Parts: sequence; structure tokens; C-alpha cells
Amino acid sequence: MFKGMVGEAMGGLAAKLFLDDRAYRSINNITLTTSNGTVQIDHVIVSRFGVFVIEAKNYQGWIFGSEKQAEWTQALRGGRKFKFQNPLRQNYRHIKALSEFLRLPEEKFHSLVMFWGESEFKTPMPENVMSKGYVTYIKGKTKILLAESEVEQILEALQTGRLPTGLIKGWETRRVHLDSLQERHGSTTHCPKCGSELKEQVAKRGERAGQKFLACSAFPKCRFTKDMVN
Repeated sequence: MFKGMVGEAMGGLAAKLFLDDRAYRSINNITLTTSNGTVQIDHVIVSRFGVFVIEAKNYQGWIFGSEKQAEWTQALRGGRKFKFQNPLRQNYRHIKALSEFLRLPEEKFHSLVMFWGESEFKTPMPENVMSKGYVTYIKGKTKILLAESEVEQILEALQTGRLPTGLIKGWETRRVHLDSLQERHGSTTHCPKCGSELKEQVAKRGERAGQKFLACSAFPKCRFTKDMVN
């Protein structure tokens, strides 16, 4: 959790240092209540060019992953390896939650994953997953998507609608979010990754041919599956 907090803080600092705060308005560490539990978003930058939703990762070592993989791998010195959720899928859920909360279509949002720390990509990454050059990426989005009045309305909605932050109230917010995560991952009706409805499917080939399982209805954007308990 501490590493995550460091990554979030660095993302906020970067936005304030390298982007014109008159054109790009940033809010850090947002926890919202949605129809499918709570969602915690590292960083949001609101501009006339859209809403940039940023997932910050403070990792070291080599990073392996692809857009379609459910989990990525962190490899450290000494041969230690750790799995973590595909951050693009995390951000897809974040964008869905913000789209619902703000009542904005998903095409008004931009997904961006920032890796901080001494990490190095060992597999090709999509252009919106980066360890440097993120300011250039953000400024490269030049199509006007929002009116200035809409930018102000979004900022106000996020500030007033987020769960409390701060040293004491922030810990309570984190506890509520962890409880929500536990409940969401036990659901058999909604996808814990993106919040979409789970649909019953039957495996058509392989060792499990003929067996039933649950699959996210947002496929192929989300590829979550879950075994059905008989």
C-alpha cells in the first residue's frame, strides 16, 4: 500500500510540475462509490482535451506483459518474480466507473499507465503504457472534447463526490475500499475487474470442453472468467 501511495504522489507532482495548471487540472487519489462497489483512482487530469485517467505503478526490475494478458510479471534480481493485475484492465474499470459517475461517454476519456521507479519494460507495450514521455503523450491529445464549463463541472463533481481523504479519514476510506474489493471479487453476477455483467458460457474446446464458466460481457475489452461452483 505504501508503494502505491508513493506512486500516486509522484503522479500528482509530475502533473503540477510539467503541465500548465490553467489547461490541465489535476486531482489525486480519488475513491468513488459506484453501482458495483468502490473504485480507487490514482490520478485524474481534466482538460478540454478530455479526462486523463492515470494508473501509477511504483515498481522496480523488469516488467513483462501485453495488452491482452490478465496478469503481468515483475522480475527482480535473484530470480524473484511477482504477478500483478494488468494495469490497463484496472484503468478500464476506472474509466467505466468515472463514465457512470460523471455521465460522460467513454470516448471523452484517455487511459494512461505510468511506471515509476527503476523499472524496465522487457516486452513491447501499448503507447499509453510508459516509464517516461507521459507529458508529450498527454499534450499530443489536441482534439477538443469538453467545453470549459464542462471541465469545471467535472472537477466540482469529483471533489464533492469523492470519499474523504487525509491522514485519519483517508484510512477509513481505504478500509471501506478494501471491504468493497473483497465483496466484489466474490460476486457471481458482476465482473470484479470492470463491473460489467457476468454471462454463463460453455467451453467449446480443450481439456474443459463442455464445462460451464462465467465470462465478462464486456469481452474483448475485458477477458475476465470465473469457474462456476457446482
